[in-house]
Amino acid sequence: MSPSKPILYSYFRSSCSWRVRIALAHKGVDYEYRAINLLKQEQVSDEYKKLNPIGQVPALIVDENTLTQSISILEYLEEAFPQKPLLPKDLFKRAKVREVCEIIGSGIQPLQNLSVLQKIGETKMEWGHFYIQKGFVALEQVLANSAGKYCVGDEVTIADCCLVPQVYNANRFKVDMAAFPVISRVHDALMSLDAFKAAHPSQQPDCPEDLK
Repeated sequence: MSPSKPILYSYFRSSCSWRVRIALAHKGVDYEYRAINLLKQEQVSDEYKKLNPIGQVPALIVDENTLTQSISILEYLEEAFPQKPLLPKDLFKRAKVREVCEIIGSGIQPLQNLSVLQKIGETKMEWGHFYIQKGFVALEQVLANSAGKYCVGDEVTIADCCLVPQVYNANRFKVDMAAFPVISRVHDALMSLDAFKAAHPSQQPDCPEDLK
């Protein structure tokens, strides 16, 4: 029996969902897109929380098995679909990719996540700007040593899947990207690639018409 088409539960502007969409597009994996509207609180519905108890996106369904948390999904995709690898063979470079992912996935993105901003209230723009700016100061230094054409060397990796959505959020929170020339250069190089274009929020079926 052939495996069923993966199902991705996603929100068009969710950076964590976006990471997974990039990997799926990069590897040429056909999948079904199911939209979860975060602004309508669909992620905390009883039905969806049966898939993802923490009430977040993404969730990936593969042959009736459910995976959540974007980094673990990216690692799964790397092993399940080895074509066009997203992790270098070199062990140090692999570790560096994961370092970049941790900086973004643990040190930046959660602090400006929707659920956090809803608690912050009126100062959410200042809050998001502060923590993205702070994280990018560190990330710029890391990439200054690791980047080639992309985050780690000259091949697309999981780190790049994490970087592009975070730059999008930096722009939303009015971070001055001129202060981060390496991040900006890598981001611009990635956005010339078809997989990154296809995964962009404006290309998703649940993107509002005024944002396309």
